[in-house]
Amino acid sequence: MPGTEEPLTKVVVHPIVLLSVVDHFYRMGKVGNQKRVVGVLLGSRRKGVLDVANSFAVPFDEDEKDPSVWFLDHDYLENMYGMFKKVNARERIVGWYHTGPKLHHNDVKVNELIRRYCTNSVLVIIDAKPKDLGLPTDAYVAIEEVHDDGTPTTKTFEHIASEIGAEEAEEVGVEHLLRDIKNLTAGTLSQRITNQLLSLKGLNSRLQDIRDYLDKVATGKLPVNHTIIYQLQDVFNLLPNLSLEEFIKSLSVKTNDQMLVVYVASLVRAVIALHNLINNKVANRDAERDEASKKEEKSKESKDKDTKDKNVQDKDKEEKTKAEETKKS
Repeated sequence: MPGTEEPLTKVVVHPIVLLSVVDHFYRMGKVGNQKRVVGVLLGSRRKGVLDVANSFAVPFDEDEKDPSVWFLDHDYLENMYGMFKKVNARERIVGWYHTGPKLHHNDVKVNELIRRYCTNSVLVIIDAKPKDLGLPTDAYVAIEEVHDDGTPTTKTFEHIASEIGAEEAEEVGVEHLLRDIKNLTAGTLSQRITNQLLSLKGLNSRLQDIRDYLDKVATGKLPVNHTIIYQLQDVFNLLPNLSLEEFIKSLSVKTNDQMLVVYVASLVRAVIALHNLINNKVANRDAERDEASKKEEKSKESKDKDTKDKNVQDKDKEEKTKAEETKKS
């Protein structure tokens, strides 16, 4: 890619890529004991946004004890890319992926190999078994890290923003695949609350990561990165001043308004539940009354039938007696 391109600011990963990576991960998990799988990302770059629209798996193996020993079949990579290029010439190699879930020691060396096919290669870590809430993707670009002590520069990775995006046709396909999955939430309100809860849990996880990082920097386990410190300071500067009287008053008013809505909604819910209970009781009473009347009618019909049969028998007996008396006389 030309060196005059705009700096990369965001990576957009399509759902088809996530599905392909998860399929690759579980297929390899059945035939071997690999902890991660590696593949190539295809897409396009425009105005600082990298659009990852496709991917394919690449044979990869590594020694768990020695990170410097690894193998990636670049001949297979070239053959697969040639076939993909025949299908869609606009999709070019834009980077590579692995299933992490974190960065590995040999990722820089693997990235140097991928740079033969893409100068500004991007690494996207896709967690096939996410334990934390949030997006399962983390995007990185390789940079030269300059040390303050004057030692030679080293290659490292810099994190960039990533998100999940899709075109209309892809959204329709994904919805069709997920149609049979039962949605436990009912209604838009419950979905919004669930999404907000998941977002807050994800935010809590990120805050814990920041705290762990600052603890390690304070104890000397990690070097000071001024860029990260400046970004954290910008975040702290955006925090509101909770000691202001106007803020406290407005927060109380807003909270009271929301609690009033919740209280009214609870009352309405209780009234509706009571109304349904009364309707159910009335319906059960009517059903029991109808059933009792049906039983009474059946009992009456049975008694009438028995009485009629008895009268017929008595009449037959009387006629028989008269006939015998007539015969004797």
